[in-house]
Amino acid sequence: MSPQLALLVNPAARGGRTVRLLEPVARRLRAGGAELSVIVGDDAADALERACTAVVERPDALVAFGGDGLVHLAVQAVAGTGVPLGIIPAGTGNDIAAALGLPCDDPVAAARTVLRMKPRLFDAARIVAGSADELFAGVMCCGFDSRVNERANRLTWPPGMGRYVLATAQELRSFRPIPFRVTLDEDEVVEREVMLVAVGNTRSYGAGMRVCPDARPDDGLLDVMMLDAVSKAEFVRVFPSVYRGTHVGHPAVSVRRVRSVRLEAPDVVAYADGERVGSAPVHCEVRPGALRVLV
Repeated sequence: MSPQLALLVNPAARGGRTVRLLEPVARRLRAGGAELSVIVGDDAADALERACTAVVERPDALVAFGGDGLVHLAVQAVAGTGVPLGIIPAGTGNDIAAALGLPCDDPVAAARTVLRMKPRLFDAARIVAGSADELFAGVMCCGFDSRVNERANRLTWPPGMGRYVLATAQELRSFRPIPFRVTLDEDEVVEREVMLVAVGNTRSYGAGMRVCPDARPDDGLLDVMMLDAVSKAEFVRVFPSVYRGTHVGHPAVSVRRVRSVRLEAPDVVAYADGERVGSAPVHCEVRPGALRVLV
C-alpha cells in the first residue's frame, strides 16, 4: 500500500538554496510509491497550522524537509498523535537529524530512509518560558549563547553563519556572568553565577557544537550542562572544545541528568532547537517516547 506523506517544506532554508533540492527529493519519494501532499506556509505560524491540519487527516508520516527550526515546528504537530515524523535534513544546522542517525549530507538518501517507514520512539521535552508552552527535540540554551542568538537576529549582515560569528564577538565584549537559580528534579537547588546553561535531549546544537555530548534522545532523561563563571580569556580558550564535546572535562563545567529542571535568572531568554521560546523563568521536563521518528 502506498504511504501517504505530508511533506512540510521550509523554502527559506539555507537562504533559499534548499528549494532546488525539493524536486529530486519529491521525485525519489514518488518513485518509491509515496503519495505526496506538499505543505508550505506563509510564515511559521501558518506552516504550523497547516501541519496540524495535515496530521489530523492521519497521514502515514509528516516529513520535515529543512533544518532544526522546521523539525521543531513539526514536533509541535506530531507529538503525542502517533503520526510518525520523517526528517529530510536540508538546513544550515541539522543537529537533531544527526543525533537520530539520519544522513545529513544527502537529502535523497534521507528520502530513502523515510520510504522504509520504520518508526522508533524518541523523547521530546516540554518547555514553559513566559507565555510559551511547547516542545523541543534537541537542545535548549540560556545565557551567553541565547544572548548571541538575540544579537544575531538583530543583524542584517553578514549572511548565514557569519552573523553568529560577528554576534559572538560583539556579545563577548560586554557579557558578564549571570546569577542563576537552577532547580533539578524539583528537590535540588543550585545557585551560582554561570556563563550559560544548556538542557539537552540530544547532544548538539549550532551546527555541530556538542554541548551535551552524552545526551541520548531515548533514555527518558535530559542532560543539564552548566558552565560556571570564568574569565573571558578562559572562555575563549575553552569554547572551541565544545565541537569535540571535550569541554565537559573542564573544572568549571558540570553535567547532571534529570527528568525536569527549572531555570531562574534575570534578563535571560531561552532558545530551543535554535528557535526563540521566551524569557526566564524556564521550566523543562522530559516527555519519554513522545515522538515516533522514521530512522
